[in-house]
Amino acid sequence: MAYLELIIAAAAAFLLGFGWYTALFGKAWQEETGLTSEQAQSNMGRTHGLAFLMMVILAYALNYIIGFHPVEEQTFTHGMLHGAMAAALYAVPAVAIHYLYQRKSLKLFLIDGVYVIAFMALMGGVLAALKLG
Repeated sequence: MAYLELIIAAAAAFLLGFGWYTALFGKAWQEETGLTSEQAQSNMGRTHGLAFLMMVILAYALNYIIGFHPVEEQTFTHGMLHGAMAAALYAVPAVAIHYLYQRKSLKLFLIDGVYVIAFMALMGGVLAALKLG
């Protein structure tokens, strides 16, 4: 197990999140969560640190799934497929359950749910591509 792969994949997902929750959907996300700018900015070190750790754990699980295939099959696209499938079949339904009980909006669910699919697809692609290199 190359732990550097997990760090690189998590970093890629984290960087995608930066763009997703700032330039692309930052204002909409903030409106839907009801957080003020001050609240959204508080405890950023802890929040980002723990979020990154969770991404490393997700990368580990995704790398395990990808590892069932021979290295020759592990292309970026193949890894993206596994990441998107894992997100769509496991992570997004879990988020949906929480959002349903918390009465969160469909708009917030779409912002967060599509991000989960996008970042896990990206992580899967990175993990598979790094095995070929």
